[in-house]
Amino acid sequence: MNLTPKQLRILQLIRDWRVRRGYSPTMQELADEIGVSKVTVFEHVEALIKKGALIRDANKARSLSIAEGIAVPDESRPLRFPLVGKIAAGYPIEKIADQDEIDLEDILGPSKGHSEGTFALRVDGDSMKDEGILSGDVVLVERTQVARNGDRVVALLPDGSTTLKTFFKEADHIRLQPANPDFEPIRVKYCQVQGIVKGVVRRY
Repeated sequence: MNLTPKQLRILQLIRDWRVRRGYSPTMQELADEIGVSKVTVFEHVEALIKKGALIRDANKARSLSIAEGIAVPDESRPLRFPLVGKIAAGYPIEKIADQDEIDLEDILGPSKGHSEGTFALRVDGDSMKDEGILSGDVVLVERTQVARNGDRVVALLPDGSTTLKTFFKEADHIRLQPANPDFEPIRVKYCQVQGIVKGVVRRY
């Protein structure tokens, strides 16, 4: 799809707002983020709708969403991930077999068949501490809406909050399991998976 740099930036902002906050930005918020007028943003949004990249419900506020099947790439620099907010849990660093070198692109880059990119979230809280993650760590998350039992996922809950837990689909509900006995599992009929954790970054 042929997009201008500002149109691509608008798509990235809408995607990241929905991950971070559970809703889309307004036209004015997009204008403020990009540094252009609201009229200019409206023109770009209309062009994106015509190109089939965006969907909008004219009768609903904050209704902009990325069209199904549209992959929004991150910035072109490999291993540079956008930090889009905080999350309430984390995921441990995976053990790596002995070898002479480690290619971070192989470890943290998109999985085969996935092209929607990776984003970063700063951990806020200790609900996954027994898996070696502490508050302040940064997790790298591959964008996907599909999860299997045992995956560590970023999940958007029905109340609009977002959390990071281990995903389990059970008979009549979804269980989001913490890794800390001080926290109870979250049980919901439905949640929207925003991504699966690929790794963690910790600064000493």
